[in-house]
Formats: sequence, structure tokens, C-alpha cells
Amino acid sequence: MYLIVNTKKGNYTMKTTVNLYDFRQAFNNMGRGNQYSYDGLRILFDYLESLEYDIGAEYELDVIALCCEYAEEDHKAIADNYNIDISDCDFEDGLDRVIAYLEDEGVYVGHTKGFDIVYRQH
Repeated sequence: MYLIVNTKKGNYTMKTTVNLYDFRQAFNNMGRGNQYSYDGLRILFDYLESLEYDIGAEYELDVIALCCEYAEEDHKAIADNYNIDISDCDFEDGLDRVIAYLEDEGVYVGHTKGFDIVYRQH
């Protein structure tokens, strides 16, 4: 993956390739280790890696910006935040309705094994 971390020394910029372990560690180092679940960070990492490939440009890792732009929540919290009516749904149908809404908005990233959803906030 071509996520990069810039370290400026004089007029030079150093780039480092970041793997999933480094990605998780960067969140811990910034005091944001609990912002996403273990699985949520993997989903975000995979998404960013795919995005980087799709746009053909390197991604500069900025933990704080990611925490502001992306969230991980259960589908009920998202439904409440975005006024998605899931009152007539069982768990699975409610989850599907919220995912469909986020996909329509172009902000769905993925969901964890525990069914929390990672998405770009809008």
C-alpha cells in the first residue's frame, strides 16, 4: 500500500509505506486507538488502499482527518442521525436499509463482523 507518512527534515520529505499494523499503530500513537474497532480499522485500511489504486495517487495518512471524515456506528445510530425510518424492520432488514441508504449517498465503506458500519460522514 502506498499510504505515506511525511517527516519533514529541512527541504526533504520522507515517505514510508504503511501496512495494516502500521495503520492501526498510527491511530494508537495519536490517541485515537478506540475511534474504530479492530475490524473497523481493517475495513477503513482496505477501503483507502482500494481508493488509492482507483484514483492512481498516493494517500497521505492523516489520522485526525480520517477520524473527522469517517465513522463507525451501529445501524440504529446511523438511522437516527440521518432520519432513516427502520421502525418497521427487523435487525437484518434495518441493517440492509441503512446500508442501502449509505450506498445511495456514496458513503458506505463496509461493515464489521459485529455489524457496525464504517462510512464517510456527510
